[in-house]
Amino acid sequence: MDDAGAARAEAASRPIVLVGMMGSGKSTVGRRLAARLGRRFVDSDKAIESRCGVPIATIFELEGEEGFRRRESAVIDELSRLPGVVLATGGGAVTRDENRRLLAERGFVVFLQASATDLWQRLRRDRSRPLLQTADPRARIAELVAARDPLYLGIADLTIASARQPVEELVTDIIGRLPDELRA
Repeated sequence: MDDAGAARAEAASRPIVLVGMMGSGKSTVGRRLAARLGRRFVDSDKAIESRCGVPIATIFELEGEEGFRRRESAVIDELSRLPGVVLATGGGAVTRDENRRLLAERGFVVFLQASATDLWQRLRRDRSRPLLQTADPRARIAELVAARDPLYLGIADLTIASARQPVEELVTDIIGRLPDELRA
């Protein structure tokens, strides 16, 4: 294989990374996107839970958010090296500089953007999210969106509104906007 062919092969195997707030659809969209592209799907939160043997909420309880974020960074470093995957990250992965750098350098980053109102509608009955265990989870979602959206936008190669369209339409939209080498 010549240098140009090697470069194309490397570009084609670049991970497609989904970022966005909890509830934005990263896991659901990621699974379907991977299936449609013939790629393997990997979820960083599920990888952490599998390795630790406990839910993320338990890790937060025992180690706090900082302990969880350290574990998350190690998993993102590992998973972002995998060729040809669709990687769904946890919503807060972008809060660490090292994660943003790795994701932007190694992957094609798709930001699934949703408004605080839409996220509240999706998450209002979810009791498993450690960051929503507050007196006012709706206000907490708004705070997190305000703080994180600029971080997501800062590394995104593609931004897609994830709120109102059916998953299959969203996946078709993403595929249509991917660079040619990632659709092969």
